[in-house]
Amino acid sequence: MFSWLRKKRTEATAAAGSGQPQAVVSDTPSANTPWPNAAQWLQRLEWTVLKRLDGQLQGDYRSLFRGSGLVLADLREYQAHDDVRHIDWNVTARMQTPYVREHQEDREIAAWFVLDLSGSVAFGSGTTSKRQLACSVVTVLSKLLSQHGNRVGLMLFTGQDRAHSVVPARSGRRHLLHIVHQMLQAGQTPSPAQAVQTSALGPWLMQAQSVLRRRSAVFVVSDFISPAGWEKPLAQLARRHEVVAVRLRDPLEMVWPDNTGMLLVQDAESGEQLLVDGNDAAFRQRFAQQAQDREAALLSSLSQAGVDCLELNTDEAMDQALLRFAQLRKRASQLSTGGPSATLSSQRPVQAGGVHA
Repeated sequence: MFSWLRKKRTEATAAAGSGQPQAVVSDTPSANTPWPNAAQWLQRLEWTVLKRLDGQLQGDYRSLFRGSGLVLADLREYQAHDDVRHIDWNVTARMQTPYVREHQEDREIAAWFVLDLSGSVAFGSGTTSKRQLACSVVTVLSKLLSQHGNRVGLMLFTGQDRAHSVVPARSGRRHLLHIVHQMLQAGQTPSPAQAVQTSALGPWLMQAQSVLRRRSAVFVVSDFISPAGWEKPLAQLARRHEVVAVRLRDPLEMVWPDNTGMLLVQDAESGEQLLVDGNDAAFRQRFAQQAQDREAALLSSLSQAGVDCLELNTDEAMDQALLRFAQLRKRASQLSTGGPSATLSSQRPVQAGGVHA
């Protein structure tokens, strides 16, 4: 699939001709500015996304990471906002007043990020690329997990069949900075000799199965632009672990803007080039239909694999996406008794993305 990278044009940009809203200022650096070091990157996100998210969730991140692996915590008296399913009826009968058991995430279950930084992820039609968005969401989620004492690990792929780097699951700020450094180092624009980086999501997921022996929470961060064959490994991974698909998306991948004229576009992974007429309404219609078909097929595959899906768009606010995702997971948990019939995979994916001020 073409990632539709604009290679040359002498007139106005495709985005300007589309009539779409102008891009807002992003907390991530633009494609024309040097990437900051790990400490600067983390501090930027701490003061923007993390600070806002903390206020919106009021410090309760359990809904964001809700899933299996819960252990019982302390008993306390029932309050009006509590879920009645958490009432301990034996204790309630003894004490003659309702008591509930609080649950907390089992910190023996590590969180792992399977991160796709292949060629197609470098694309971005605005101020934030999918690659920058991927590094940002991994940083934010890793920070939230790490600050609560959870261990975080990283498997980073840049296009080869084997992982570019594997960072074992540990906790602490120094470890978090090491993860951020690995991402930023691999995420910088490759040299022309390394520009063609093909995705191989299937082999990556199979490698994740061999590395992750103990049950873990696994976030697969990718645009899922990959040859077929990744669906079965993803389903196999989800049988042993709690898997969340973090899908990266750019609006230009869904709708071709009007009045762009003749453009030479290049596939970010294969290097294949194609001359297209952006003024051709039939071409734009075919492009949109193919994008919708790919979208439907992808969501169907994720649902069949039994994984939750968080969609992040490069032109939208990440904290709002994470907040809605937490609300959906909490709602699904309240409606479900733990069976497979009420998984979040049947819900509409959350859409949001870019890291904005």
